[in-house]
Amino acid sequence: MNIPVLTYWRELANGTRSATTDQLAILLLAPFAQVYSFIQRLRAGLYRSGIMTTNRLPRPVVSIGNITVGGTGKTPITAFIARMLIKQGYRVAVLSRGYGGSLEGQCVVVSDGVTVMSGPEECGDEPYLLASTVPGLMVVIGTDRYAAGQLAMQQLAPDIFLLDDGFQHLRFWRDLNILLLDYSRPLGNGWVLPAGLLREPATAIRRANMTIMTRCPEGTSIAMIPGKPAFAASHRLVDALWLQGGEPVPLPALRGHKFLAFAGIAQPDSFFSELQDKGLTIVRTLPFPDHADYDHARLEEIAAAMQNSGAEYAITTEKDGVKLKRLTHGIAAVTYVARLEIKIERSADLLVLLRNLLPKN
Repeated sequence: MNIPVLTYWRELANGTRSATTDQLAILLLAPFAQVYSFIQRLRAGLYRSGIMTTNRLPRPVVSIGNITVGGTGKTPITAFIARMLIKQGYRVAVLSRGYGGSLEGQCVVVSDGVTVMSGPEECGDEPYLLASTVPGLMVVIGTDRYAAGQLAMQQLAPDIFLLDDGFQHLRFWRDLNILLLDYSRPLGNGWVLPAGLLREPATAIRRANMTIMTRCPEGTSIAMIPGKPAFAASHRLVDALWLQGGEPVPLPALRGHKFLAFAGIAQPDSFFSELQDKGLTIVRTLPFPDHADYDHARLEEIAAAMQNSGAEYAITTEKDGVKLKRLTHGIAAVTYVARLEIKIERSADLLVLLRNLLPKN
């Protein structure tokens, strides 16, 4: 059976392939990985020594990022932390790159906490998802996150910033550096790109002030960096919404129907597996690239797959759903969006760490 190159590379980088030919592939990629590792070590050293300087905003900055490529649950964790702080009465602004949107490269206010002013096509799927699902959250995009923060200070006056995907954004000072690691594959096969999943050498973990291990089984106890706080987060699908609105439907209520599942996220297979674990009958799956666009050709592919597989409905992720809501294609009328719930063990302790950065309300 032919395996797509990207799928093969991800399995190799995850460490799930260990045949002789797989080890040979790693050896072929190793020289490139060593060069990449040297560049990342040099860059980090220049910032650490002060030769390359960091920019600082007049409000606390909490970075939420990872050390590997692919999904570790940054957006749901960012939303969870934002909701905690907003509930405490703080004005919270997320600074995001705006990857994949037509406004990428510009500094733009996506939401002022009341009105969402850009759609996913303009600002990117993740900033729009945060802006549209976390009431009161301010969202600003910009490749230069410091410039985006200055814009937020001028127009929004937040109490605290959440720096989305900021672990490698070293030119931006952060008061709390949160590192996310996936429970099932925290470091992949241990190699940096392109031989593995790591964006930089594993020694960079020491920069983190705390870690959150994501997708943990409930009740997991985590201890990652000696002397630094560590938290376990669990992700689970809880219910689904019609793409075009309505009340949430518990996933068990969807049993007995045939579904086509599709997703344009970093780890679509984990989404498909969880749907099946919830008892849904998945007759066909369609994995798409992360941040996939849903143009006419892709929608026709989904429609054809539904017809050929005998699926009654389609189901996808919230991240994909935000890009589908404005579409008039017939697929929208038969599509559910599965909603994710996050639970962080000892979240009260996490809130204390965050509140220590802020003046008392």
